[in-house]
Amino acid sequence: MSQQKKYLIIVTGPTASGKTVLSIELAKKFNTEVISADSRQFFKEMQIGTARPTDEELQGVPHHFLGHISIHEHYNAGMFEKDALKILETIFAKNNIAIVCGGSGMYVNALCYGLDELPHQNENLRCKLENLLNEKGIEALQKKLQLLDPEYYAIVDLQNPHRLMRAIEVCIITGVPYSQLRSGEKKQRNFEIIKIAIDWPREKLYERINKRVDLMFKQGLVEEAKNLLPFKNHNALQTVGYRELFNYFDGKYTLEVAKESIKQNTRRFAKRQLTWFRREKDIKWFKPDEINKVIPYIQSIIHA
Repeated sequence: MSQQKKYLIIVTGPTASGKTVLSIELAKKFNTEVISADSRQFFKEMQIGTARPTDEELQGVPHHFLGHISIHEHYNAGMFEKDALKILETIFAKNNIAIVCGGSGMYVNALCYGLDELPHQNENLRCKLENLLNEKGIEALQKKLQLLDPEYYAIVDLQNPHRLMRAIEVCIITGVPYSQLRSGEKKQRNFEIIKIAIDWPREKLYERINKRVDLMFKQGLVEEAKNLLPFKNHNALQTVGYRELFNYFDGKYTLEVAKESIKQNTRRFAKRQLTWFRREKDIKWFKPDEINKVIPYIQSIIHA
């Protein structure tokens, strides 16, 4: 293997597809470290509901960006790009290979290709959008985004008002769909990128999601969400697994309805992730029974 060439192995794909287990196996094989690109797992207060791996599950493999910030702090893909590139420098100083594990497509792309310069938030416009949300509900934002940018509408978390408002804002300020602005010129990186994902049949993936949600409830998700109830309007908590339980605490859902809603919304989230990743032509997909072919595939590229 060339001493000069550096390789960034991206283990990506939808939630519950087995990214963590595979990335740990690869990190052990190549004696390296893992950068998490799961934006939900960044927050230290949100362990169970984001399926953040435990110390035991990490098996002693060094990981970065797991529970490294608080829900009270602002963090975005641009900040992640800068922070992760610094960490990569330290990893590449010791090893020619680094691993990224995560299903947050925007964060993966920020690290791989950089982010486009987007306009700053417009306070007047944001105020109008917040009023629209308060008066007519999240459906009004969804409809507005669908009109302005149907492509981004197909992949965004439709239950996250902050993501919806930001995309609408950018569309209106620039006059260009948000999805187009996010696919501009790629920044040059000093490493090669190898992207892999596990390709589960849809029904099997949904089964894995349902089982994971059941496990979260056994692990204490309700208690974790209850402790976060005072902060339910924080941006970090506008996410599946917490929103539904906040509705339960507010008396809008029974506990069983909240649980089924988490399963349903997680399946929808996985579907949107798949829509995002299927568009990316550089991902090599492996069936679950082909995982033993991943390491030879990576080695064939490194030693080519």
